[in-house]
Amino acid sequence: MTGFNKVILIGNLTKNPELRYTPNGTPVASFGLAVNRKYRQAEELKEEVCFVDIVVFGKQAEHCGQYLSKGNGVVVDGRLQQRRWETEDGQKRSKHEVVAQTVTFLPKRQEAGGGEQGAADEAAGFEEEPQG
Repeated sequence: MTGFNKVILIGNLTKNPELRYTPNGTPVASFGLAVNRKYRQAEELKEEVCFVDIVVFGKQAEHCGQYLSKGNGVVVDGRLQQRRWETEDGQKRSKHEVVAQTVTFLPKRQEAGGGEQGAADEAAGFEEEPQG
C-alpha cells in the first residue's frame, strides 16, 4: 500500500527562526508554529492552539532566517516526519515535526481596527464540535 504524507498549516511563529548550516553547507532553519482553531460547542465559542515544530532547508531556510520573526504569519506546506535519537545516558527519544517544502510569508496584521484578523476568521469559518 502506498502512503500519502502532506501537511498544510497556517499559523504564527512562536519564536524567531534558528538558522544553522549542515557540515556540507546546507542551510537549515527551524521555528515553532502556533496554529489556532476556533469552533462552537453548543452556544459557546472555543479556541484551541496546536504547537508544531517546523524545519526548512536550502534557500528558503535562509529567507526564513532573514525575514521572519516571532509573531509573523506563514503558510507551511510540507510533510510530517518523526525524528528519533538517543540521549547521552541511553534514553530513546522521538518527536514529530513538519519538514516544509514551501513557506509562504503572510502580510503583517494591522494593529488598529482588527479588520484583517476578522476577515481571516470569517474566511476560515468555524467548525462545529462533534456531539456525542
